[in-house]
Amino acid sequence: MFNRNLNEFSGRFVTVDETWIHHNIPEAKEQSKQWVSSAERAPKKAKVGLAANKVMATVFWDASGIIHIDYLQKCKTISGQYYSELLERFDTDLEKNRPHLSKKKVLLHQDNARVHTCVVAMAKIHKLRYELLPHPAYFTDLAPCDYFLFPNWKKWLGGKRFGSIEEVITERNAYL
Repeated sequence: MFNRNLNEFSGRFVTVDETWIHHNIPEAKEQSKQWVSSAERAPKKAKVGLAANKVMATVFWDASGIIHIDYLQKCKTISGQYYSELLERFDTDLEKNRPHLSKKKVLLHQDNARVHTCVVAMAKIHKLRYELLPHPAYFTDLAPCDYFLFPNWKKWLGGKRFGSIEEVITERNAYL
């Protein structure tokens, strides 16, 4: 399909992945670099650890941008039932934000996490009539999110502190 019609493929391709967003994100090494003369010593910097407060973000996106983002509530875990309900919310946003995709079969790419491949989630994917693209078994970092979206997003958030999930969402909106 990719070789036959690239535009058709990229117009139907949607990927999903999860990432942790910490409330205190230290600067990346690249961001904290500064010039000093050869006679000067580089200033010492304290090592900043990640904060205990964090939120799991699940992002659905395509070539045109973000379609749906879900933030997992504190003290909750992603289960097959939760992921099934998340797919339903995504489908609602898909019809609203990408009406052309609601008429075509969505090519959904996800990793092989247990919640993605459990019976409840697979039944929901089948019910929504999505075509599931295969993900190689031992290539956990093959998702486009890991190479493009998440590193750039975390670089944007680097060096910032957030007091609540609402502040994280506000900053995310500024980035997107």
